Amino acid sequence: MNQLEQDTIVDGAADARDTLLLAHGAGAPMDSPFLARVARGLAERGIRVVRFEFPYMARRRTENRRGAPDREPVLRARWLEMVERFGGGPRVVVGGKSLGGRIASMVADEARVRGVVCFGYPFHPPGDRERLRTKHLEALATPALILQGTRDPFGTREDVEGYPLSPSIRIEWLEGGDHSFKPPARSGATEAQHVSAAIEAAAAFIRTLPSPPG
Repeated sequence: MNQLEQDTIVDGAADARDTLLLAHGAGAPMDSPFLARVARGLAERGIRVVRFEFPYMARRRTENRRGAPDREPVLRARWLEMVERFGGGPRVVVGGKSLGGRIASMVADEARVRGVVCFGYPFHPPGDRERLRTKHLEALATPALILQGTRDPFGTREDVEGYPLSPSIRIEWLEGGDHSFKPPARSGATEAQHVSAAIEAAAAFIRTLPSPPG
């Protein structure tokens, strides 16, 4: 079931054991094809998924023009607002595509959420491997799953294997995948297969987390 509720899109049953709050990446909104497919796939596996937007993306809808992403404090505040709106950290899992997943991981310990799922983490800007976005990941206590293409320009397997990441983080690699999990045509795999594999891995990870209170 897919519903538009105020400023969110909700997929899955209201009485599902698990609720995943899911944020978009820097350039595409909450109803992008990628996030829609992920949300539907997880809902089919018994997980309620709540998609939402950061203020800058909401403004793009109302003003019909592009604008730069909000600064980090605004993004973090929006995440914390959504966590509280859906019952508080112990009741939710948080995650997102790229930017959305990165900010989710930044508020996870503070909000005491059950877990984090990142669909393509932006470890560094493309072509700038020295500008790492990993400091907070070194001490992350919340269980986290990062789903990453091996040739993602925001962090390839070779890049990431050298980072001192927290033992609470598990990375599932999608062979040949880019930032959207699309592999080269010659690989024999498809983007659809990789996205499906990411959905399966995310669902399995969420099911391993302790049940929410009550």
